[in-house]
Amino acid sequence: MALSVTKAVIPAAGLGTRFLPATKAQPKEMLPLVDKPAIQYVVEEAVAAGITDVLMITGRSKRSLEDHFDRSFELEYFLEQKGKTQELEEMRRIAEMVNIHYIRQGEPKGLGHAIGVAAQHVGDQPFAVLLGDDIMHQRAGVLTGMLDAYHRHQQSIVALKPVSRQEIAFYGCAAAEPVEESVVRITDIVEKPDPESAPSDLAVMGRYILTPSIFEVLEKQEPGKGGEIQLTDAIKTLLGTEGVLGYTFTEGRFDTGNKLDYLRATVELALEREDLGPQFRAFLEQRLSRP
Repeated sequence: MALSVTKAVIPAAGLGTRFLPATKAQPKEMLPLVDKPAIQYVVEEAVAAGITDVLMITGRSKRSLEDHFDRSFELEYFLEQKGKTQELEEMRRIAEMVNIHYIRQGEPKGLGHAIGVAAQHVGDQPFAVLLGDDIMHQRAGVLTGMLDAYHRHQQSIVALKPVSRQEIAFYGCAAAEPVEESVVRITDIVEKPDPESAPSDLAVMGRYILTPSIFEVLEKQEPGKGGEIQLTDAIKTLLGTEGVLGYTFTEGRFDTGNKLDYLRATVELALEREDLGPQFRAFLEQRLSRP
């Protein structure tokens, strides 16, 4: 019997040092894209794909993440008294859209270690992993496509996107062979290779569907690149036991841990808004026409 994926793990324990000083007193995941924190886009993506249970892996100074997805009765009362019905409904929707649980990673030992912390909560079920830095536009349909592929093949599956050889050193990198449209079979995977030795131009992006076998591998996983427990290394071990697939896509991903990509995401999402897009586009066109 094929198992469906209803649980997701969102690692959100990083310090966000690339966005200092903005992240000195607030989590990087709470930085806004227009008027919504980045982490909310990630949770909404999971919910839209059918996820009903989310475990967020947090660390110190991440309390505002929990507060954001919790009820705020004082705020709700204020909005109700002011007759701000639309805002009130939105605040309640955020708190009620999915069951969210929280656990602290404790020590920053890498992505693989963060995923391992989720073992008891996930149990013996397949689960999704969504990195909080990666925003996937709904038009790309990445997570939905990955879940569909998992249901057909019942194997772990990793999101892959072609990047330049210069960029590949910042990502996990997979060699693969085609299986069907948008789906490949991974034959090798390495963490942040030198561009000259990279097995391909397919970079591992921040979406995974993993079988519970990954937890047994992570328990024994030795530190890898950067002295951390790398999820990529554990996935490489799975290649020899269960096999791992890749889901390829080319657009719709924003790395909000990168300043330029963060700005691009803000601009593109603002332009798509009915309430902001026309005026914002006019402003940009006027600004860009100046000498």
